[in-house]
Amino acid sequence: MTDLDLAVIGNCQIGALLDRRARVVWGCVPRFDGDPTFCSLLNGDGEPKAGYYDVELEGFTRSEQRYLPNTAVVETLLHDANGGVVKIVDFAPRFQRHRRFFRPTMLIRIVTPLAGRPQVRVRLRPLGAYGAVQPTLTHGSNHIRYVLPNMTLRLTTDVSITAMLEERAFVLDHAVALVLGPDETLLDGPASTARLFLAETESYWQGWVRGLSIPFEWQDAVIRAAITLKLCTFEDTGAVIAGITSSIPEAPHSGRNWDYRYCWLRDAYFVVHALNRLGATATMEQYLRYMINVATESRSQELQPVYGIAGEARLPEKTVTTLAGYRGMGPVRVGNQAYEQRQNDVYGSVVLASTQYFFDRRLVTRGDRATFERLEHLGERAAQIYDTPDAGIWEYRGRQRVHAFSAVMCWAACDRLARIAQHLGVVDRAGHWRAVADRMHGVIEQRIWSDQLRSFTESFGNDHVDASLLLLPHLDFVRADDPRFASTLRAVERELRRGLHLKRYHAPDDFGAPENAFNICTFWYIDALALTGRREEARDIFESMLACRSSLGLLSEDIDPVTHELWGNFPQTYSMVGIINSAMRLSMSWEDAL
Repeated sequence: MTDLDLAVIGNCQIGALLDRRARVVWGCVPRFDGDPTFCSLLNGDGEPKAGYYDVELEGFTRSEQRYLPNTAVVETLLHDANGGVVKIVDFAPRFQRHRRFFRPTMLIRIVTPLAGRPQVRVRLRPLGAYGAVQPTLTHGSNHIRYVLPNMTLRLTTDVSITAMLEERAFVLDHAVALVLGPDETLLDGPASTARLFLAETESYWQGWVRGLSIPFEWQDAVIRAAITLKLCTFEDTGAVIAGITSSIPEAPHSGRNWDYRYCWLRDAYFVVHALNRLGATATMEQYLRYMINVATESRSQELQPVYGIAGEARLPEKTVTTLAGYRGMGPVRVGNQAYEQRQNDVYGSVVLASTQYFFDRRLVTRGDRATFERLEHLGERAAQIYDTPDAGIWEYRGRQRVHAFSAVMCWAACDRLARIAQHLGVVDRAGHWRAVADRMHGVIEQRIWSDQLRSFTESFGNDHVDASLLLLPHLDFVRADDPRFASTLRAVERELRRGLHLKRYHAPDDFGAPENAFNICTFWYIDALALTGRREEARDIFESMLACRSSLGLLSEDIDPVTHELWGNFPQTYSMVGIINSAMRLSMSWEDAL
């Protein structure tokens, strides 16, 4: 049965997902939001006819899979009934060449016999137009061209071209290489190209990891989370996507199937904040440039919650009828209607992320008075709309309220502007923004507190809670030792905890009542427990969340709190951020451990 026990490979230009047998079941070209050349993940639950790329081992019995240490390179071992073993190494090349990053639209496989006389069959079956179009094939002596509507791919290989075209099984008696990429001639043979690119790619990732500032405990989990976040960045523009997939339902037959291959400014803020804590400043700098460009272009309009990875403002949502959906659970959607929504918290997301420009001395590009003045435009808008209805952090499609998180994020925008102005020595603007922020704080604090519930609430004048209230100390809106936060934490536990997991909210929305837990919310809960002195309980729940990851250490958006099956888009950057933040908060220090 199709599931989300998948590996991700990529190079900050494209990404692909592999199942436990190294079958590529999802991958878009020429970039994350492109046409899914490999789309079998979203084409029902039976044996797919096309939309995948695999190496089938005759007499297959079992597989083993791992990442090569501290890399985004996946190694899969396939075993057959006669003792034969095949090793498949999959990666997308990424390394420095000519003083810039080489990250082509390319997937490379190296297939090596390790034992016995294994027979394999290579099946490369790309599709175009979201599963609707078969490619036109042409070939030469060492390559096959797959002509698709949006791109022509060329497979260059030392496998028999006849065996490839006819999908004929052959005895694998030596290592073979398959280089799938743009319709360009390789400068060297496929085997030497693959070996060189593998060595360079391994070296790049191991060097990148070596520069991370990781906690003493849970190092492997943090490293895998950090690499996964890096893989979800589109380096050409600096955008950070929320997830690599589209339309994996949040729960079975829920209809909550969304396309997450875009840049949510809110999600991206949490990603760069986490990577910054690890010392991955280059990713943060690239995103800050993307964000400033988006904000500058939006000066005459409302700032949107989500943009395309090249900064596109319009992301019209449509349903694809040519794919059946994950396990047949449609609809499959392309685009995301959220770009039309008002989500007031986005102003705070931009200002909070931009604050790094002014205080982090590691950055090459530093914030100045001109940058501050551009951000003031966002602060002015935040002060105007903080107490007006919006769709909120959970992107409700059928209702609008004055949501607490949105209001607090607007306050945070003005609060950080006051801090930035003070840092720059712009005394009059510091005083202005401090007065604005203090006024907003007083209003918000009064409107979201419920004497009856003894808790802060998810919106003005409402007696419900949601998980975003756990972020109030993180945003500096209240102190973690404030008795009101402690009682809010108890209310959230009472209403939203299911086993060791947390739901976003419990009230029915336009799709009914949410069924599954939302992974990032559980990590927020873990952090809140630690902040309020319940550290051992937080550690226990954190360990349980790590046990819920896929076999290679990845998490999706949602989880069944009973069966622990992963649901929702995969891998989800929000969830991987949670691993990093909670590990950093809970780990013993290096000094205490050594």
